[in-house]
Amino acid sequence: MREATAASGRDAAGTAPGATARTGRNRQVDGARCEERPGPGVLEVLRALETGPRGLTEAEAGRRLARFGDNVLPARREVSWARLCVRSLRDPFTAVLACLGLVSAAVLAWGTASVILLLVAVSCVLRATGEHRADRSTARLRELVATTATVSRRPQQDAAPVSREVPVDELVPGDVVRLGPGDLVPADVRLLRASGLTVHQSALTGESAAVAKHADDLSGGTGSGVFGQSPYCFLGSSVATGSATAVVTATGARTRFAAAQGGPAGRREAGAFDRSVHGISWILIRFMLLTPPLVLMANAALRGRGLETLPFAVAVAVGLTPEMLPVLVTVCLARGAALLARTRGVIVKRLPALHDIGAMDVLCLDKTGTLTQDRPVVDRSLGADGRDDPDVLRWAAANAWWTLQLADLPRPDALDEALLEADTDGPTAYDGVAAVPFDPVRRLATAVIRTPGRLGTHTLVVKGDVHSVLERCALDEAERERYRALAARAADEGLRVLAVATAERPARARDYTPADERGLAFRGLVTLRDALAPTAADALRDLMDGGVTVKVLTGDHPGTALRACRDLGVPVPADGVLTAGRVDALTDAELSDLVRRTTVFARCTPEHKARITQALRAGGHTVGFLGDGVNDLPALRAADVGLAPRDAADVAREGADVVLAGKDLTAIAHAIAAGRHAGGNIATYLRVTLSSNLGNVVAMLSAGLLLPFLPMLPAQVLAQNLCFDAAQLAFAHDRPHPSVLRRPAVLRPRALLRFLTGFGLLNAAADLATFAVLALVPDAGGGDDETLFHSGWFTENLLTQAVVMFLLRGDRGGGRGRRPGPVSWAALALAVIGLAVPPSPLGPVLGLTALPPVSYLPLTAVLVPYAVGLTVLRRRRDT
Repeated sequence: MREATAASGRDAAGTAPGATARTGRNRQVDGARCEERPGPGVLEVLRALETGPRGLTEAEAGRRLARFGDNVLPARREVSWARLCVRSLRDPFTAVLACLGLVSAAVLAWGTASVILLLVAVSCVLRATGEHRADRSTARLRELVATTATVSRRPQQDAAPVSREVPVDELVPGDVVRLGPGDLVPADVRLLRASGLTVHQSALTGESAAVAKHADDLSGGTGSGVFGQSPYCFLGSSVATGSATAVVTATGARTRFAAAQGGPAGRREAGAFDRSVHGISWILIRFMLLTPPLVLMANAALRGRGLETLPFAVAVAVGLTPEMLPVLVTVCLARGAALLARTRGVIVKRLPALHDIGAMDVLCLDKTGTLTQDRPVVDRSLGADGRDDPDVLRWAAANAWWTLQLADLPRPDALDEALLEADTDGPTAYDGVAAVPFDPVRRLATAVIRTPGRLGTHTLVVKGDVHSVLERCALDEAERERYRALAARAADEGLRVLAVATAERPARARDYTPADERGLAFRGLVTLRDALAPTAADALRDLMDGGVTVKVLTGDHPGTALRACRDLGVPVPADGVLTAGRVDALTDAELSDLVRRTTVFARCTPEHKARITQALRAGGHTVGFLGDGVNDLPALRAADVGLAPRDAADVAREGADVVLAGKDLTAIAHAIAAGRHAGGNIATYLRVTLSSNLGNVVAMLSAGLLLPFLPMLPAQVLAQNLCFDAAQLAFAHDRPHPSVLRRPAVLRPRALLRFLTGFGLLNAAADLATFAVLALVPDAGGGDDETLFHSGWFTENLLTQAVVMFLLRGDRGGGRGRRPGPVSWAALALAVIGLAVPPSPLGPVLGLTALPPVSYLPLTAVLVPYAVGLTVLRRRRDT
């Protein structure tokens, strides 16, 4: 990648150094601050670190290790199971249930209090167990950034330095280390000497191209941020080509890599699931706070009944609460998370994140490694006339091969490897003589070969940055401008461009130098594009078909990102590309409006990514962000659900909610399906439970005012609720309708309230009709006989709830030709309980008795129209 760095247009991320620099008057060693100094020279850095080019003595290194600590990233503190269990009480529904349990205990309704508090305990235990298991799985994925480093140290003050391998965690500020191709940079370092050094910083900046680094600071860096400062390399980067000697300026928690853990967006905002649950909770809390006082006041005013109705009022409030919701939510999410871990290697660290990924309608991701592989491939080779010319590729491949062979490079860089793969004729047809390797100042490389068919003549083959090569060609300014325009058009299409030129020289024995790179004949251009990820096109199509909009947030050139989107079939409108410079000029309101229409965000820094993610959330979207580098951490925390691959940087993986087996969009599609499955079951449970409960509460409040006795005893209300709640656990094992998996599964409080109003009133009408039948039809309920009335309504209410479960279940319409699912069997069991309990020995305990056979006919007359009305209302809602 070294020759194309200028053509591809880099932009590093970060903030400019200089905030807390040490001055020469205070030279106390402090690795966290020495590297912040704006553009310090080598001597100034060494003086501030109290070290020299020969490195530290072993004794001084030991003292500094004791002072600064091990060179390791701050460990993520494990949360104990007990603490997770207590933290589960923050869930709004769980908190409401706990309060109701305490109120029940206060009015001596011990049965009610026991049942409610048992549900609270079960919910907390299940959630804590699932999250603790996910934490343990994530802990096993942690990997060291590097294992050993080559360091120069002296046994004594006056002794010569000795190079040896030491564990990375023993490095200290002031150590002098050596870097070579393939090495991981073990700490934040300042270069002392460098030869042809380029480093990959994608984990830090998101930039896919290797970045040139050199010890002097004449060029002013490669970008505007701290990561663009040429003399500095940072923990989390790796050496692509070349070699260097550097002094360690910061280790462990003081590195830029570690600083991201405490950077912007360090505190996660509530996700989509938490926001939805809070909205629904407050709706229910308002109802529950109003219900007991209304019941007490109405009975005292109209019926002369006072505090004796308090247990009934509490029971009614409990009846409105979906008691099993915390348990069912935890079971649904835990089952989905366990299935993903077992079958797809996907780890869900925070259970609500599984629902959030199912509700996700916008996915933000980087280009490199996700849409494209982190390697280029040759696109075309163009002659000087702009037409395809295979000779240009052959010259470029010959340069790559003989530079590799004669300049003692360990392996070709990514661009050279692409050239060698594309040249099927093979560069070994030429006989190499010498090579002048690439360096970041010249931005080109030269190979010298024997001219085929011409003895005594050598051919210089020069390859590199377009501007650098053209400056050395024997061309007039008009020709140079024409070739620059040809290269610019290719770059605007998202291609990387290399220029190729040759020159013939008389054969000689002395070495070739950069001074020989003059008077060249321009041969043409080789364009390269990023190799597409094999599964990206199909996965993107499935995501978009499933209602997920894809946004690309990258540090690369906008043309490069646009090219990848076009090749993968991601639609990008004419105004769908936005650069970071424009983002900076927009207010939050303007950005929220613009991000809806924008597909590609280019030249993004970490702060830009986080701000764009927050703007999408502010626009009402449920946002997921896929990232793997330190630069992605703010956006991972700002999103509703953060996703990271297993091989991501430690801090990115720790900050994510979902850890994927690999950086593969197919894995995200599987996680979305699991999240929608769980979210669909949770939404169905809420619709069924709350509509039924609301109808029952309205009916009981009305009947309590119209009847001379309580419509149902507190023990009967609680027994009925317990049966209904137990049956509804089947929703955790249900298979949703296929349509649920084709769109984001979002819990919207207002939409749920509209649903409850329609179906709840229908249910209340059925209950009131039941009251009328039991009170007015002769022999149906025994007239004023309270026991027969309670028994009739107990049976009818469980039957109507069974009908609601069956008709509003998640797999409606999808079960033709299949055996009944768990919800169908649970509904049948509920109906059997409703018919069997009153005449059973348990009936008298609850104050129930067997109904006369004649009463079942009028009750059926109420049940059948109710089922028909429910079916009609459901179909109208679906259409």
